[in-house]
Order: sequence, then C-alpha cells, then structure tokens
Amino acid sequence: MPGKDQVENVKDELEKRKTKAVALLSGGLDSSLAVRMMMEQGVEVEAIAIKTPFCDFDCGKGCGHRVKKVSAELGIPLKTVYFGDEYLKMLKNPKHGYGSGMNPCIDCRAMMYREAKKHMEKINADFIVTGEVLFQRPMSQNSRALRIIEEETDTTGKVLRPLSAQCLAPTQAEKDCRVIRENLGNIKGRSRKDQLKLAQHFNIEDPPNSAGGCLLTDPAFSKRIKDSFEHAPDIPNLNDVELLKLGRHFRISSDAKLIVGRNMEENEKIKSLSMAGDIILEAIDYVGPTCLLRGKMLDEPLLYASSSIVLRYSDSPKGVKCRVRALVQNKEEEIHVASARDEEIVKLRI
Repeated sequence: MPGKDQVENVKDELEKRKTKAVALLSGGLDSSLAVRMMMEQGVEVEAIAIKTPFCDFDCGKGCGHRVKKVSAELGIPLKTVYFGDEYLKMLKNPKHGYGSGMNPCIDCRAMMYREAKKHMEKINADFIVTGEVLFQRPMSQNSRALRIIEEETDTTGKVLRPLSAQCLAPTQAEKDCRVIRENLGNIKGRSRKDQLKLAQHFNIEDPPNSAGGCLLTDPAFSKRIKDSFEHAPDIPNLNDVELLKLGRHFRISSDAKLIVGRNMEENEKIKSLSMAGDIILEAIDYVGPTCLLRGKMLDEPLLYASSSIVLRYSDSPKGVKCRVRALVQNKEEEIHVASARDEEIVKLRI
C-alpha cells in the first residue's frame, strides 16, 4: 500500500496537470453541449470530427461546415478523419448488423471510438467525450450497445457522455474527480426539451438540430447501396458511392446501371464523375437529362434500352423515334430510338 506522503504527491500531480479530453464533435447541438459542459468544469478539450462516404460533410451547409463553425466558436482544436474504403468493407458485413436501413450504427460508432482513442493517446488526454444521449437512438444509444462498443474498442470507463452521465455508471474521470458528476446531466430519451434548456444556459442562440443525416438510414438510398454491393465484385468504389447520391438509378442488367440526372446541377455532377469505360447519353433535339451508363458488356441492346430511358425523361414526344448522343470513349455516336414506356422502366428502377 502506498504511504500517506505518496498519496498526497499523486493528488498534487493530478491538481497540477490540466484535465484533458477528446470530444467526438458532429456539429449538432448535443455534442456542442457536451463540450461546453466539460469546458465549464475546466477541462481542456480537443475535437475530432469523423467523415464517412454517407454523411453530408462536404456540402456547404452540411455537418462539415457546422463542425468547423462550432469548433471555432468554442475555440478548440479540430482534427478531421475520413473513413473511405475501410468503411465500405465494414458496411459489407457489419458484425452487429444493420438498423432499419443499411445503417451499421454499432460498428460505425466503434470505428469512431477507435479513432478518438488513438487521438486521446496521442495527445495524452484523460478520456473521450461524446454527445450521446441514452435511448435517443434505438440501435446505438441503449445501455447494451454502449457497453458493447466500449468493450470492443477497449474504452470501458474512458467515455464520458455528459448529457446522460448520471443515468450511466461513473466513468474513471468521475471516480478520479477530474469532473464533478453532480454537475453532469441525466437526460434520456428522444425529447430535446432538456437540451434546449442547456442551450439557454450556455447562451446559444438559434440552437442547431441534429448534426446532419446519414444516408444509410434513408430507405430509398439503402436500396441503392444494397444493389451496389450485390453487383460489385468486392465492394463498390468511392466514385460509385458518390453516384448513388445523384439522379434516378436503373439496373439495366446484372452488369450495367444507368444514372439519370434530375436537374442541371446533377447533370454537371454526373459528367464530372464519369470514368473510363462509362457512356454519357443525352437527347440531341430536346431538353433532357445527362445520363451515365456504367458496367461491363455495354452492347448495342443495352445502349438502345438506356437511350430509350434517356428520352423518357426528356421533352421528346412519346412514341416517336428521336436522336440520342452517346459519348463512347471520346467518340460520339447517334442512336435513333423511341422513348421507353413507363411500364417498361418501372421494373428496372432501383
């Protein structure tokens, strides 16, 4: 057993050393409140933001924009980490399965915890902070899921959830008196009433909603990503994933897919994502979408079937043969075909 002098020396060292934490910051209200609660207790905080292929991180109003704004307002350092192919590999066969869509919430959170833990060890921080609220999300924010994620990432007792801390077992930081448990929250459930009260306490004007959606929870998008995995030799590439976010999608064959733009902005994005081997299709004489045909064995029947769908979404007259331009390996071809009937294409749409 250590002597009295040794115990006093340890206490002195703890008091001298600033308590430090790494926060998983999303740009939404909950994680911002969690950080503010820590800073109110004198904890030094650094933030880490995680980007996946399925969040709205990069758009001008997306969570990436908001997380930078929040970290600047808080005056804390921010590190951004991108999960690319490793995320797609996990998504193909998540250990803990999916939620209501193709959302692997438990496995996803575990990846985030591991990254936060690496940063925690790198900067010699004491614990991890998250904005998670007990029972706010059915799959990943219940007691069992939180325990599983901590056990699998070797972070048991190292993750503090300030908003719900009093509803959960004390963390090591609380046991070591690095934070005062009595000043932490006891929020649980999906109501945001208590968070809005906290926002008032911290003088947050016009508090944000949740930090942006994950496309994997969207039923329509989930069908697209599932189809993409089913027809990929291993996993889809990141270019394939970006295309999933655009236009209307049609499975023309087991090896080929057509993406049809819905507006001028999508038309330009579809063109920018075209790769070697893709075919760009557009109506020649009528206003219509830019379309991209991608796959193997893009023979003449597939080209004609795709061109008829291109015309279906253009201003061309129904049932009349019209011209479609096909850009194939920098060479232009003209295809004369009538627009597809709705009953023909409904079975092809993903």
